[in-house]
Amino acid sequence: MRSLERHRDAGAYALGVLDAAERFRFEDHLVECAVCAARLHELGPAAGALGVYARATPRCVELFARPAPTLVERAVDRLGALHRAARRRLWGAAVAAVLLLGAAGQGAALLAPGTGEDPAALTLRGRDPATGVAATLTADERGWGTQVGLEVRDPGGPRVCELVAVGRDGGEQTVASWSVRGERDRVTVEGGAADRPGEIRRFEVRATDGDRLLALPVPGDRGVGGPG
Repeated sequence: MRSLERHRDAGAYALGVLDAAERFRFEDHLVECAVCAARLHELGPAAGALGVYARATPRCVELFARPAPTLVERAVDRLGALHRAARRRLWGAAVAAVLLLGAAGQGAALLAPGTGEDPAALTLRGRDPATGVAATLTADERGWGTQVGLEVRDPGGPRVCELVAVGRDGGEQTVASWSVRGERDRVTVEGGAADRPGEIRRFEVRATDGDRLLALPVPGDRGVGGPG
């Protein structure tokens, strides 16, 4: 699919309505596309609100059926009904999100139920062309600092790597470490930093021998460096 068509999939990806094959192709496109990464970051709050509304909305129930359909007709009719129900729920969620965001603009807070926190975490994506390392990172502010989730694809194994948070004051904190056992390993790890997201300048994926494999700047920092 052409790049322009992939750009158009950003909204569907944020809402989680792409099928598995389309989602896989879009994620491969995403690691090299700064435009789509920026769009997903902008869509984060709205997508979070849509998800909250969709989870709170009961499924639509079919009230009527055609008499004595064949097996193929039943399958086709059921598939069409599911698509129509999904579209109705999606549009209903979009209307609710617009109303909620409008209320937020007048002083109301848009929160996830029961958490008391903004439902959208900061998401950073990037790929270093020199090392081939690509990663998606989420940073979610907590009372104690920042909770971090990382999915990284590394073609340079085997080696031991670590994720480091570099503060705006120049301080460094190791968030997590892992082992890449073979080439093109995909690893998912979680960790935390004492600094809050606004106090972090960038995250770095490093090999334990000191080489920097990927830098993920936090928005507001214009300095994007290559491998060390």
